[in-house]
Amino acid sequence: MKVICYARVSASHQNPENQLNELRAAAERYGWTIIKEYVDHGISGKKGRDKRPQFDAMMKSAMKKEADLVMFWGIDRASRNLSHLVEMMNDLHAKNVGMYFHQQNIDSTTPSGRAMLSMAGVFAQFEAEMLRERVLASHERAKAEGKTIGRPSMINDALKTSIKFMREQGIGIKKIAAELNVGVGTVYKAIEA
Repeated sequence: MKVICYARVSASHQNPENQLNELRAAAERYGWTIIKEYVDHGISGKKGRDKRPQFDAMMKSAMKKEADLVMFWGIDRASRNLSHLVEMMNDLHAKNVGMYFHQQNIDSTTPSGRAMLSMAGVFAQFEAEMLRERVLASHERAKAEGKTIGRPSMINDALKTSIKFMREQGIGIKKIAAELNVGVGTVYKAIEA
């Protein structure tokens, strides 16, 4: 089986070799062939894929199906953000690329490993739904107290007059927005007001 190793250290003075050595030993024990190692230095696991260049490169390689399995020293090395972790798991699963988490001894190529990862996905979805309910409840409470939700409107009478005048002169929506340094949505709202 061809595998990719990924390691991450949060501080630039930390050494990822401890993680890589354990992953190499595990790969040898299982008879897996490591084709590539990716390491992010000094980057938090809370950061998204766009902020972790080696993680992004590893995912691109895995999505091209260059390997059968991606090895991580621990779940926290893959991500400290549950939604990012679930997204990664879904992306890899869609390409039939397995995941191995050494510290937790989870291998998604086994039935028990798939069950563990599925449970993680269920809990992540539950967490997201609970967060949504809390946000909606706080919005309802704020509305009941007479508070407005969102950013304050930039639209005042002078802006409405300027927008309507410019529009009557045949100037396009985007041009008006650029000239007055407002968003296109603001221009539409002023016209409709």
